[in-house]
Amino acid sequence: MNRLDSIPTNKIDRVTKLVTTGVKIGGNYLKYYGQKMVNPDLTKDALHKDNAEDIYDSLKELKGSALKVAQMLSMEKNLLPQSYVEKFSLSQFSVPPLSAPLVMKTFKSYFGKEPHMLFDMFSAESINAASIGQVHRAKKDGKDLAVKIQYPGVRESIGTDIALVKPIAVRMFNLQGASDEYFKEVENKLIEETDYVLELQQSETIRKACAHLQNIKFPTYYPELSCEKIITMDWMKGIHLSEFCKTEPSQEKRNKVGQALWDFYMYQIHVLKKFHADPHPGNFLVDEDANLMAIDFGCMKSIPDDFYFPYFDLAKKENLDDSVFFNQKLYELEILKENDSQKEIEFFSTLFHDLLTVFTRPYQQERFDFSDTSFSDAIAQLSEKFANDKTLRKMDGNRGSKHFIYVNRTFFGLYSLLFDLKAQIDIFTYDRYVK
Repeated sequence: MNRLDSIPTNKIDRVTKLVTTGVKIGGNYLKYYGQKMVNPDLTKDALHKDNAEDIYDSLKELKGSALKVAQMLSMEKNLLPQSYVEKFSLSQFSVPPLSAPLVMKTFKSYFGKEPHMLFDMFSAESINAASIGQVHRAKKDGKDLAVKIQYPGVRESIGTDIALVKPIAVRMFNLQGASDEYFKEVENKLIEETDYVLELQQSETIRKACAHLQNIKFPTYYPELSCEKIITMDWMKGIHLSEFCKTEPSQEKRNKVGQALWDFYMYQIHVLKKFHADPHPGNFLVDEDANLMAIDFGCMKSIPDDFYFPYFDLAKKENLDDSVFFNQKLYELEILKENDSQKEIEFFSTLFHDLLTVFTRPYQQERFDFSDTSFSDAIAQLSEKFANDKTLRKMDGNRGSKHFIYVNRTFFGLYSLLFDLKAQIDIFTYDRYVK
């Protein structure tokens, strides 16, 4: 894989890169329509494949929040054509790394010395590279370590990237009329992810708070070998969650990993009220004994009580069946507004009732089988229905609290991982940790 000696960091360079990509995509469409004239039965599969490759090739050079968006979209398997999902999923842990000289320069900038002077051994070749940083192996005092290095200019380019992505997101997710509050929420989280001092603090807090949970492990972090752009932790031996699924493990192992994952999230959400909000396969490893390992806590989300209680009240079937109570909670969650017309109230009440009836299905059972394709198919059908709903597109898209963004993203990501695992989960076993 090619090494990068530099990353575009200023606005002009990043815009130029995306404009160039836009020209390529335009060419792809011209080619498609030319072929369509000759072959009317031609599908868009080849077009999607070409576009996905061109967009990803551009984003992987930009890195940072632009590539982070691709990473987030790769988890939305029901939203994008498969070509995009497959290509964008590479952003989770497989992108071109920084060259060795740029790595050395980063260490000298923050520690005043090169890494071989800090560690007994340091590999200049990265083990994996993702959207915001890349990981190197090292040794010190007999310990195997992982050293994560942030790409230069990532933090400074976030504002520019959000401005570039905003019009695309408005069109793709029907956010016409959306307040800047939504985009500010995403921007703030991305800024937090570039603060490795904060990440180290969050990682240690979660490690200690969740140490009693079964079948999940966490690395120890080393503040003396970390700074705002570099973070050092234990090297965890295992394979990424997606790779584990490809090994065709036994159902027992699938259930063990899946249960650990579910309990981990439920404990964070319902007890800590602050949780890991980036559930993609690149952030989890599985060891040879099918223990789960969580290795990245850059993106954390706190849930205020005024969102938590109405949100999870609607996970209870008796509340879904009580129309008066249901609508009351929709007002609390800012889905319904005081100035809504009767038509808008009926439309959004029906829409969210349909959505929550499907989305909360695991909470309606003591044990849930995530290999049941009827559940994933129902989510996919809803996504397609909402994406093509002409009435919804004409409605005010600015609906719901800003907290929905990362809470819903977390549940969609968690469900996606459990679908891949085909795990059978005891839904309420996390209660034993609460008590």
